Amino acid sequence: MDSKLKKMARVGYVAKATVYGITGILTFMAAFNMGGQKSSKLQIIEFLEKQPFGNALLVLIGLGLLCNAAWRFIQSLSDPENIGDDKKGKGKRVAYFISAVIYLGLSVYAFMTLINAGSSSGSSGGGLTGTLGVVVFAVIGAGLAIAGIFQFKKAKTKEFLQDFGYDSISDEKKRKTIKNTGYLGLIARGIIFAVLAYIFIRGALASNTSNMKGTTDAFSFLQESQYGSWLMGVVAAGFVCYSIYVFMLVRYRKFKA
Repeated sequence: MDSKLKKMARVGYVAKATVYGITGILTFMAAFNMGGQKSSKLQIIEFLEKQPFGNALLVLIGLGLLCNAAWRFIQSLSDPENIGDDKKGKGKRVAYFISAVIYLGLSVYAFMTLINAGSSSGSSGGGLTGTLGVVVFAVIGAGLAIAGIFQFKKAKTKEFLQDFGYDSISDEKKRKTIKNTGYLGLIARGIIFAVLAYIFIRGALASNTSNMKGTTDAFSFLQESQYGSWLMGVVAAGFVCYSIYVFMLVRYRKFKA
């Protein structure tokens, strides 16, 4: 595989890991009243804007997210690692394409925020009404349910270790870090996807589609459950684990072609 493509992928991983890490840390702090806030990817962009050298941070994160989107588009369309066209391969490539669209949107949002043209809304943006809204919510809910199942399956089968050439890593500390953070991070993502799937499908069934939902809504749902802040804090910690796992991808990712 072309070295420039590999570098682009690694830059994209840095941006992705940064977003997940900040989301997890801020939400964990909010769970235990240590400051912070329940966060979504859009709110992280706004959070970075308010920091010292905010404009520079937005440029860097915007470019990183753009690299991640480009890498996902290339994975889905050009298949540089020979994932294949069988049922499993097509499923992965469709997932990569959806991920590419999401991260492209985040990149655009970062640059729009940089030039003061971005929307100030968080995860609860404008929604849809009527039959169209019900259909859209139902489709999103079903897609999120599938995505959640995929995260749990990936954690159970330890498929995520294949990206590292895991057996070739001799350092036991690194092996444990990759394995444990990947496992916990994927479970946390699976929980959030599952909660969002439930929220979207419930909205579709109740024809309550006036507001789009996001990660913040999922964390709020967890906070309002029986175990409240503890459950939200544990899942937020899982996001931090996922961030560490993706940072490990930056250094140890093995490309197949």
